[in-house]
Amino acid sequence: AEVGTPPGPGVEDNGGSLLSNKNINNEINGNWLSSSSNSIHEARLKAKAKRRLRKNSSRDSGRGDSLSDNGDAVRGTAVAPTSPKSKLLDRKSRLGKGRGLPKKGGAGGKGVWGRSGEVYGPEEVDEKDPNYDEAQENCVYETVAPPLEEKDFEKTVSPIVQEYFEHGDTNEVAELLAELNLGPMRSEVPSLAVSLALEAKASHRELTSRLLADLCGSVLSRSDMESSFDKLLRELPDLVLDTPGAPQLVGQFIARAVSDQILSKSYIESYKGRVGCQYTRAALDRAAVLLKMTMGGLRIDNQWGAGGGQRPVMQLVKEMNLLLKEYILSGDIKEAERCLRDLEVPHFHHEFVYEAIVMVLESKGDKTFKMVLQLLKALSASSSITVDQMRRGYERVYMDIAEINIDVPRAYFILEQFVDQSFNTGVIDVKIRDLCPCRGRKRFVSEGDGGVVKLESY
Repeated sequence: AEVGTPPGPGVEDNGGSLLSNKNINNEINGNWLSSSSNSIHEARLKAKAKRRLRKNSSRDSGRGDSLSDNGDAVRGTAVAPTSPKSKLLDRKSRLGKGRGLPKKGGAGGKGVWGRSGEVYGPEEVDEKDPNYDEAQENCVYETVAPPLEEKDFEKTVSPIVQEYFEHGDTNEVAELLAELNLGPMRSEVPSLAVSLALEAKASHRELTSRLLADLCGSVLSRSDMESSFDKLLRELPDLVLDTPGAPQLVGQFIARAVSDQILSKSYIESYKGRVGCQYTRAALDRAAVLLKMTMGGLRIDNQWGAGGGQRPVMQLVKEMNLLLKEYILSGDIKEAERCLRDLEVPHFHHEFVYEAIVMVLESKGDKTFKMVLQLLKALSASSSITVDQMRRGYERVYMDIAEINIDVPRAYFILEQFVDQSFNTGVIDVKIRDLCPCRGRKRFVSEGDGGVVKLESY
């Protein structure tokens, strides 16, 4: 239309409606927007609506509303979640689904192999499995120890024997050796045990003889024992370098083995006429002499002497009494000290002190009194008997003096003299001397007292 010419009624209505719609689209919330900003705002709204519907659809397992490509809802209306923030991490269904039971019946979760208390039965083998092997169906699996090599034999068996010297349990040694696959090294066990015992104490040699007797038959055979002693006789020149008395000791082991029926009686006779080594000859001669002495009543099981705290108490007391009697006859203090040390019972030396003092109380004359006093002084000076053991020995005599006095009427008098002399020579201290008991007696003071009785102690 020309300028100044009013539009027609159709044009005016259309124009008015277009202007009013355009003004409404451009003005939102009282702000006048351009066409470009209007399109950006619509895109943001559509994206926000998609995110809400996507979130609802994931919660409803695909049952929620969805949007088409142009952002319109296909069905239903998108409803924003109205649950409070405290239920955002709640794993319970918000649609009321399920019965509220635990997931997977309580058998789910990280690191869980099944519900508690569930017992699995034997699994059946699937013959259609491509890894199925018919040859392995009836296999029996068991642990097999590899054979023990020669280079590892000594460092494996030596700790077992050394530990046996401490506990003395032959059954434990047999169990440990049975767990090892000794193989051809089985015959080396006796020779190793004897070679270790040669450098040990007499009590350890006695334990070794017992070990060989207990192992023969269960772990080792008689042929293993014979081959092992054959090796010992061949190695005697080397053993003498470390242990000068090795031939005599090996001979004693052979005699003990024959007595325990580990070796045959013809073992020594089999070497006659074919021995060239002097050490081997000395060992066999020693064994032959000991076996001949057994016919006269000698006990081979006591050839190593008394030793070790594992011996019975009564046997130790008997050995100490024999030691004291031998000392009274010989007067050799060094030999008595050596025999006491060979007993290997330092915790039981108080019994030796007790028996020595009782022997003095029961003796007649001053010989035993002086010799026992010299012996206790020497043993105290060399610390063979500790101060504690000496004190306990004297205290035991103090406790039993009332019973001793029944058999020895002068026991109180002799004990008081012996205690005074022991204190003067430095065997005991003043505390032990003051503990010495004394018995009061009744006697008349003099003839002129008119029968007045005076209490006095020795």
